[in-house]
Amino acid sequence: MNIVFKLLSTGISLGAGFAASKIVDTVWEKSTGNKPPKDGGDLENSLRSALTFALVSSAVAAIIQVIAGRTTQKAIARFNSHPEEV
Repeated sequence: MNIVFKLLSTGISLGAGFAASKIVDTVWEKSTGNKPPKDGGDLENSLRSALTFALVSSAVAAIIQVIAGRTTQKAIARFNSHPEEV
């Protein structure tokens, strides 16, 4: 069952990362009125804007990754301690 838990953990992390990316994009667009500057080499966006977006999106991604990983590990530990209840 170890492979099942690894696949489940990967799926949850990918889903959480996708959702977080969409949330950051939406919040950026609503707060600035501009599309997120995802291409750092695009000279239409200021360096400040591109760096700010990169910092915010990577911080959110790291936070989501930690939360998803810890939550999944807690669920796996709970399942392993009480397998007959599921």
